[in-house]
Amino acid sequence: MRRTPVYYYSSSSGLVRLFAERLGRPVHDLSEREVRQSLADGPWVLLTPSYKTGNPANDTIPEAVRRFLASPANRRHLVGVMGSGNRNFGRYYQRAAREIAELSGRPVLFEFELSGTPWDVQECVRILEELDAALDRRDALRAHDSDASPAAPTAAAL
Repeated sequence: MRRTPVYYYSSSSGLVRLFAERLGRPVHDLSEREVRQSLADGPWVLLTPSYKTGNPANDTIPEAVRRFLASPANRRHLVGVMGSGNRNFGRYYQRAAREIAELSGRPVLFEFELSGTPWDVQECVRILEELDAALDRRDALRAHDSDASPAAPTAAAL
């Protein structure tokens, strides 16, 4: 079964990176130029922090995330969004993940505060394993459907 990779952005605090690295699956750091300029080769999940200082002109979505999502191929392969936030941001808590989910039509899979708790990591691992299984079933159905030859028309259809 394919393990859906997580593409993440982490500021210099490293809180999101610490969470991503505890998920036990392929992770890709969008703060690295090569990663930002790459193309996802299949389904992937975004893990993004939200930043907001209370200034309505400030963006909540990190620029590195915006650049990666500028690729139509990357947007097409995105299957879900996870967010890290700080409750001190009030109404802007998790705003980036929620905004990306809304704009892309993809679900918010999980939200946590700062670098998450051990329970957060465990729960996120469970959710991602369920996603892997669902994507595996979807791919198996697609393969089965493409292998099936069209049925011969029945007399009633003629």
